[in-house]
Amino acid sequence: MKPLLITLFVTLMLTSCNKSKHEVALEKIDSLFTSLYPVNEPGAAVLILKDNNVLFSKGYGIADMDEQTPINEQTFFNIASVSKQFSAVAILMLAEEERLSLDDAVSKWFPEFTSPLLEKITLKHLLTHTSGIPDTRDRSDRDFVLYSTDVESYAYIGTLEQLNFEPGAYYEYMNPTYQLMYTIIERASGMQFDDFMQERIFKAAGMNESTYFEAGKEIPRMAHGYEFDKDTLRWEEYDYGEESFFASKADGGIYTSVNEFVLWEKALRNNILISAETTETAHAPQIIVTDSPYSTYQNRPYTSYGYGWFIEEKPGMPKKVYHTGDNGGFQIYAGRFPEKNLLYLFFANRSDRDRQQIAEQLDAIFQYASWI
Repeated sequence: MKPLLITLFVTLMLTSCNKSKHEVALEKIDSLFTSLYPVNEPGAAVLILKDNNVLFSKGYGIADMDEQTPINEQTFFNIASVSKQFSAVAILMLAEEERLSLDDAVSKWFPEFTSPLLEKITLKHLLTHTSGIPDTRDRSDRDFVLYSTDVESYAYIGTLEQLNFEPGAYYEYMNPTYQLMYTIIERASGMQFDDFMQERIFKAAGMNESTYFEAGKEIPRMAHGYEFDKDTLRWEEYDYGEESFFASKADGGIYTSVNEFVLWEKALRNNILISAETTETAHAPQIIVTDSPYSTYQNRPYTSYGYGWFIEEKPGMPKKVYHTGDNGGFQIYAGRFPEKNLLYLFFANRSDRDRQQIAEQLDAIFQYASWI
């Protein structure tokens, strides 16, 4: 066990006198986030759902530094790559409706693409980050990097000349291949991407305010992402117009709150969007992440990738299904222990904290409190 977690367990035991483990756990969670996110700086929203009960929900710090708006459970964050699971579920939904197959070649859905390599890359490879497609987007045009849409961003794939590896052989985390789902969803459903996601995903789950980012679109109770400038000693906005590839949608770009994300969790648990069998497959290891020679993102022990989710199967712990998100100043974590009906979220609008360490500390608290 890591020294930090040993210290945490000792602290929990020492503070448990005359208090239930449940009470101690809640106090420790609050103490942890209070120490990480001061009241006058960008911060985070935190929520823990066990069964159908919200055990903990609190905001820390500031959502908008200009307006000095405090963060709460209704603050909307860009959840970045946590958005990938929404695109994955849309693809799985269309597969259940037999509008597409996960075994379809990418070339089937992009007849305008000329690369023969796309004939052996399937939708399943896109979902699992195993396509072998390299990210060779031209980053010399600053406007393209800052403002490109999904279609503009993935366009280079149409004339692809080589792969990093044979499709299905390895994990390599890849945003452009998820951007392809933007057009696949449109062509398979006959609807505009935003309309399909709004009607078939968000509204079906009860997420009535959740939406995708677009320049000029009004986002309810929106947090900005921030980065601390050591020269000016100020928190500067770091989101659209400052961060690369912020405008694409299918790989990232959803704005939602921890409150509305709970509705997503319940829709998955209650099989409102896709069947229990399909969800189980999406949450099952499809490719090993650990020790992949091609990607460092979430390349940790006991880790695999399913369809839109990472899976951690650590000895002594129940299976965790999770995803992280990083975009501009946003740092997002959405973890679930499906066998224990526990969801935990921390959505931050600053990216200078050790997210993995936070998750490990929370996991230890959950074990102590017998929540998992």
